[in-house]
Order: sequence, then structure tokens, then C-alpha cells
Amino acid sequence: MFIHLGGDVIIRSKEIIAILNWEVQEQSPITGVYLKEEEKRKKKIVISEDYIKSIVLTDDEIYYSPVSSLTLNRRAQGLALLDMNVEIEDEIEP
Repeated sequence: MFIHLGGDVIIRSKEIIAILNWEVQEQSPITGVYLKEEEKRKKKIVISEDYIKSIVLTDDEIYYSPVSSLTLNRRAQGLALLDMNVEIEDEIEP
């Protein structure tokens, strides 16, 4: 399944390692240092320069999204439920 991160960016939900609130880098010095190190190793993609609400980490990229982390988490949970339903239906059908 896929998750819309804002703008015209859509990624596979299985690629997501973490979805963080934008303010976490200011509230936690350890997280701020971690994100700066990750930016050195990964491709940084800013979806909207004017408005950043969340940070989405994948193996290869860091996305700075205008969509809130709460909304992205809800989308991810909804997709996980859909995946579970598909798996259950596959097991039920002969």
C-alpha cells in the first residue's frame, strides 16, 4: 500500500521506518543530532518549504512533510488494517 505525504509525493508504506513530529528535533537534542546525521547519509526531500509539520524516515530518504504526523500515522494504521483484512480474506477463500 501507499501513503500520500503531501504535494505530489507518495511512498510505499513498507518503506517507512518512523514518522516524527517536526518539533521533536527541537525538544530532544538527541533526536536533533540523529536527524542531522541521517541527513548526511540519506537524500533529503522537502515537500513544502513554507510549511513542515512532520518528518518521515525511510531507508534511503528523509521527507519533510506538510502533513501532520498524527494524520500520517492514521493513514498508516488504516493501511495496516486494510492489509490485515486482505490477508484474512485470502485465508478464508478456498
